[in-house]
Amino acid sequence: MLQAFLQDYGYLALFIGTFFEGETILVVAGFLASRGYLDINLVMLTAASGGYCGDQLWYFLGRRKGREILARKPHWEALGEKALNHLRRYPDIWVLGFRFVYGLRTVMPVAIGISGYPPLRFLLLNALSAIIWAIVLGTAAFHLGSALELLLDDIKHYEILVISALIIIGCGLFGWRRFRNRRPS
Repeated sequence: MLQAFLQDYGYLALFIGTFFEGETILVVAGFLASRGYLDINLVMLTAASGGYCGDQLWYFLGRRKGREILARKPHWEALGEKALNHLRRYPDIWVLGFRFVYGLRTVMPVAIGISGYPPLRFLLLNALSAIIWAIVLGTAAFHLGSALELLLDDIKHYEILVISALIIIGCGLFGWRRFRNRRPS
């Protein structure tokens, strides 16, 4: 059942997941690639494409309606101001590295768009960043799966448990971030 679902929808689910956020789904896909359900090269290509497209969309929305977007969510507005301060000091470094800073994945491209950062430059540096991100995180997850295979005699028996644990951890981090951002300062 898992294999049939992944063959039919695995890469599409990975693209959609990385378009919107991505870390958890990329880790799960890297693990599944280590188990032979997905191809690690296609996982990294799909994740880089999804992350790139999502960030491009947020960047262009930031250029057009960035202040309105940030104003809708008070915690985004505060994060957006922090992001703009970082961008003013080290613009290229932040464009290359924002996706590695947990909690800034959506806000940062909006802030970059607001800042007036050149579109072509963002297009190129965002592509490079998405590729690096997908390779680093995808490879790490792939090797996590390989390491678990060494630790567990019959990993096939534990696959669903490992996938569930990865998803629960990812959802827990997402929930913790949401809760933390909603608390009054």
